[in-house]
Amino acid sequence: GEICAFKIHGQEMPFEAVVLNKTSGEGRLRAKSPIDCELQKEYTFIIQAYDCGSGPAGTNWKKSHKAVVHIQVKDVNEFSPAFKESVYKATVTEGKIYDSILQVEAIDEDCSPQYSQICNYEIVTADVPFAIDRNGNIRNTEKLSYDKQHQYEIMVTAFDCGQKHATEDVLVRVNVKPVCKPGWQDWNKRIEYKPGSGSIPLFSSIHLETCDGPVSSIHTTIELQTNYIGKGCDRETYSEKSLQKLCGASSGAIDLLPSPSTTTNWTAGLVMDSNDIIFKFDGKQGAKIPDGIVPKNLTDQFTITMWMKHGPSPGLRAEKETILCNSDKTEMNRHHYALYVHNCRLVFLLRKDFDQADTFRPAEFHWKLDQICDKEWHYYVVNVEFPVVTLYMDGTTYEPYLVTNDWPIHPSHIAMQLTVGACWQGGEVTKPRFAQYFHGSLASLTIRPGKIESQKVISCLQACKEGLDINSLESLGQGIKYHFNPSQSVLVMEGDDIENINQALRKVSYINSRQFPTAGIRRLKVSSKVQCFGEDVCISIPDIDAYVMVFQANEPKITISGMDHFARPAAQFENERGVILLPDIRIVSTVTKMDHSVDLKEHDRANKPVLVEEMLHNLDFCDVLVMGAELDPEQECLELDRVALQGKHLDATNSTAGYSIYGVDSMYNYEQVLRQIRYRNWFTSATFDRKFKVKCSELNGRYTSNEFNLEVNILHSSNSNFMDHVNHMIVQPQFLQSVQHPEGSVSAVHNSVVPSVATMVIIICVSILIFIITLGVYRIRTAHQHSSADSEGSKDNEMDWDDSALTITVNPMEKYEKPHQTEEESEEEDIDDEEEDTTSAESDESEEEEDEEEEEEVIVQKGDKQNATRQEQLEWDDSTLPY
Repeated sequence: GEICAFKIHGQEMPFEAVVLNKTSGEGRLRAKSPIDCELQKEYTFIIQAYDCGSGPAGTNWKKSHKAVVHIQVKDVNEFSPAFKESVYKATVTEGKIYDSILQVEAIDEDCSPQYSQICNYEIVTADVPFAIDRNGNIRNTEKLSYDKQHQYEIMVTAFDCGQKHATEDVLVRVNVKPVCKPGWQDWNKRIEYKPGSGSIPLFSSIHLETCDGPVSSIHTTIELQTNYIGKGCDRETYSEKSLQKLCGASSGAIDLLPSPSTTTNWTAGLVMDSNDIIFKFDGKQGAKIPDGIVPKNLTDQFTITMWMKHGPSPGLRAEKETILCNSDKTEMNRHHYALYVHNCRLVFLLRKDFDQADTFRPAEFHWKLDQICDKEWHYYVVNVEFPVVTLYMDGTTYEPYLVTNDWPIHPSHIAMQLTVGACWQGGEVTKPRFAQYFHGSLASLTIRPGKIESQKVISCLQACKEGLDINSLESLGQGIKYHFNPSQSVLVMEGDDIENINQALRKVSYINSRQFPTAGIRRLKVSSKVQCFGEDVCISIPDIDAYVMVFQANEPKITISGMDHFARPAAQFENERGVILLPDIRIVSTVTKMDHSVDLKEHDRANKPVLVEEMLHNLDFCDVLVMGAELDPEQECLELDRVALQGKHLDATNSTAGYSIYGVDSMYNYEQVLRQIRYRNWFTSATFDRKFKVKCSELNGRYTSNEFNLEVNILHSSNSNFMDHVNHMIVQPQFLQSVQHPEGSVSAVHNSVVPSVATMVIIICVSILIFIITLGVYRIRTAHQHSSADSEGSKDNEMDWDDSALTITVNPMEKYEKPHQTEEESEEEDIDDEEEDTTSAESDESEEEEDEEEEEEVIVQKGDKQNATRQEQLEWDDSTLPY
């Protein structure tokens, strides 16, 4: 009647049932081991009760009916939420509001819905334009800007429904990309260029973004804009004559707009650009070309060349603007030939003189070109081979589109006036005046009678020293077409593959071959057109606006050096070959650079060491100018053998003011020519000295040398004043310096022929002087030996003379003035003064000397002082002395 046990039927149930009261049958169900909801949320099993009637083998037990037990495990919030990913990433386009940028997700390992579900997400990072909902969707709360911020990093946490938050927050990266805009990417607005760099790439990493548009072909134009630099770009700004010679043009070109000078003074009143030889005409100025500059009658063949920059003509009704005009000086107003601009047309008027043929002739030739009024520099060449007239503009040929026929001009004896910038109106007005003024800029206006220029020469004359270039044409890629304009300032490229176009544009470079380029900016413009496959609306590519910054070149310092004074006997000047003026002239150019060594300490950088380097470049003229009175053509001249100019790009002109050598050539060639210039004077008695000045230039005076001064003394010899010379020299013995300084500078030897009587007098005088001086010195030395003072002994050593091979040449000459004194002369003068003091001291000690010796001593001292003065006045040339 009692209950002895409860039995559970089931496989390895973690429960057991124990009897609490056998009589009442009360029992308890309990767990044998810890129960984990996360392993098993619920259990179902069968339980039976057993009585106590069992035998020894337990076979007689009575058991109850089966009862089903169902157990549910209650959850404990022991786990925190955890995110599925360690980092979440997303990319958004600027300027848009998204409903959901991305979704984050966290999980919780608790078993119950209450503790396993994620009830909320939260953004931990403060002040970010993002929000998150309960499902983990992140959205932006405002429009994002790529320029403002490229990327956002935000931290997010999660909460389960038991309000337990995640142990680790998760990182969310949101990248902002710009709105896709078609155009060129990865290029620099400023490109720096140092002189001498050669060719540098302009866009080394450029590429085209088309935003996945269906592109079929791309057409790109790269333009280098240099219209404000000199004559349109960097050109070697030499004179027109030098350029003509460089390009191999025919000789005989007449420069109508030269730099103002004493010989070319008609351009003095015109407005001029300081850097280049550019003349600006404002509609109020004209210049008369003097008679004799241009032949009165041009032949059937001649050439007019010029650089011109011209804009649209002012006023509603444009008037003629004269560039060059040859008209009647007085009485009438006939134009014989003229070049002018009218309504953006270039017109050349040529009226031949009347001859036997009474027929119409071509008289006006017109060219209508946009470039005439585009305010840019262009190079114009009018080649006249009558009756054919051809225009070359920037190297391209243009035929006249309109030819007006007219009667020839009847011959008359009226003088003609050639003008530039306006036309001379000699008749039909009360007072002759200029008319039809030009508005614009002109440069290098020349006329060459009797010869027309070849295409090659014309191309050379307008060639530009800077431009666009392509590095390695071979690797441009398949299907790339390209084209340069003549001056290489515009490059057109075309292709159908974007990557090929990218590679081609990366090879486009800037080059400037001038040694001293014009500093400043060169604007770059890249414009592109894109064709698409079968679409009406195609991609628009914005233009690139960039610039090349050309730095200032280190300016050269041109130095001329050499022997700056010499004296020669008159006979050498009277010789038919004369005297070479500059036998050892040297021209050196140096450039100063700052040392940018990396091992300099910071505090030393303020005082950077300066490096001076010698550099080679061309010169374009050297002038040997006469200082003081001009040369008298009746008795003196400067000469140069024309053979010296052969094989060089040099020419020379001679006048009473000096010798001018010009042309673009090396410093070495200039030296060789200058060393052959001779000075002749076949009437030397009227001249004692001549002074010259040498000055050289590069780039038409942009860089000039020092002024090298040279003095030439003419040593005279004649019978009439010979004895006066001898007496003068007894008081002032110029040979004393040679006696005291046998290894120093020695007086020049004279080659003039002296009569035999005079020669004997010289020999006697010299012998007497030598004897007296030698005797005096001997007595002085004897006195010193008795004194035996150490200091005086040292002076004796200084006064030891070596006269074993003494030769003294007397110089019969007048007194010459010398304006300045060289360092060498100063040193010699100092030595003279020291020895004079020594002689004076020794004289004081020798009180027992005879009267005549004392007198002689006084003479020697005076002579020494006068000799020092003479040394300031005259430097002797000992280059030909035979010792």
